[in-house]
Amino acid sequence: MSKFELKLPQMGESVAEATLTSWLKEVGDTIEMDEAVFEIATDKVDSEVPSEVDGILVEKLFNIDDVVKVGQTVAIIELNGSDLESDDDQESADASVKDDAPNQVVEELEVGVLSAKESVAAPVMDYSGADRFYSPLVKNIAKQEGITLAELDTINGTGSEGRVTKNDILDYIASGKASGGQPFEEKKEEHVTPVVEKVEEVTKPVPVKKEEPKQEVVKPALEREQPSNGDEHIPLTRMGKLIVQHMTASVATSAHVQSFVEVDVTNVVNWRNKVKDAFEKREGEKLTFTPIFMEAVAIALKKYPMVNISLDGDTIIKKKNINIGMAAALADGNLIVPVIKNADQLNLVGMAKAVNDLAKRARNNALKPDEVKDGTYTVTNVGTFGSVFGTPIINQPQVGILALGAIRKMPAVVETKEGDFIAIRSKMYLSHSYDHRVVNGALGGMFVKAVADYLEAWDVNREI
Repeated sequence: MSKFELKLPQMGESVAEATLTSWLKEVGDTIEMDEAVFEIATDKVDSEVPSEVDGILVEKLFNIDDVVKVGQTVAIIELNGSDLESDDDQESADASVKDDAPNQVVEELEVGVLSAKESVAAPVMDYSGADRFYSPLVKNIAKQEGITLAELDTINGTGSEGRVTKNDILDYIASGKASGGQPFEEKKEEHVTPVVEKVEEVTKPVPVKKEEPKQEVVKPALEREQPSNGDEHIPLTRMGKLIVQHMTASVATSAHVQSFVEVDVTNVVNWRNKVKDAFEKREGEKLTFTPIFMEAVAIALKKYPMVNISLDGDTIIKKKNINIGMAAALADGNLIVPVIKNADQLNLVGMAKAVNDLAKRARNNALKPDEVKDGTYTVTNVGTFGSVFGTPIINQPQVGILALGAIRKMPAVVETKEGDFIAIRSKMYLSHSYDHRVVNGALGGMFVKAVADYLEAWDVNREI
């Protein structure tokens, strides 16, 4: 029979491998073209991989948490789904049946098995006329649970533009609102049990090897162990594990040193308050402080290119492009760092649009793999949570990261030609963490001072 090899596709120019996080189909399941078969993760971005053909899944070549190279075959799909019993164990079982049983018993066995499979097959659900967009994974879960299109349209989506996510439909099923009224895992067990019972009845005269039920991949909620002493044990998520590995590796690799600079950003604050409404009306984008700070960092990196480097063994790699990552906190408490490519080539309008777009799609888990790759320097805004300053951990393989503290109104000494006086000024702290293996204190201090000088010299009459 004709078979198709489903390979891991190219996920981006700089992506060479991915981690298989879950199987959405089991061996023997029918697969439609463009229907998701498995999920993969590249760094912090999750993606579904769809089938390129119609057929039946006959073999899975990787397990969950395995690392797969781009171009490697992950699954085998049979285009003509009639020959599912192709593995060695099944062939030996068939041979045993044919040798030890009359032809009539064999024929009854085959007819009975096919009948049992057909009797428990999921009803064909048609979602082609949907007005809303549903991902292949959502359609797959809805089909397995017998959720009609009309019922699917009633689910409130929390994804981008109100799209229904995997968690939305699993929460809907777990709440008992679905037509079946039972959680996802329980219903899938009901699908499996009748198959075993019916096959056993048919095959009673002839001993046939019975496969063990496969472990479910999709789970409606994070498993939580409740110890007897009342403490709650919460397993780390996949992203949480990646963050743990990345942060501890960075601390073990780089010699972290910090420099702190106090910055008077009164001119920046007054200028933004003056132009933000007109900017939003004209560009359709909010003007936050972040693109202003990003512009200052890009200019400082151009002035001090030896901060825009990485270290590979005994070799310093001086980066040609200035790609600034901006650390973003997600709703679940995890972090992700989308990257603004060639930041030094953007004007303030372009920077604002890039910052807003990446921040929005980061919150909606809609970033592409290449958009979290190839950063050469990182900025994190700890002031969002009220922190005055912080000591951030370097994002490897970079050699520096800048923390932006909260902007606060403070009494300060102002020097003028007429003398010194006390005034209320808007101030903040910049905290620069850098790798002391390749960036000495003078360079690290001059770099963050250059950022501060640019912000303090801000032109309050600047046109945008």
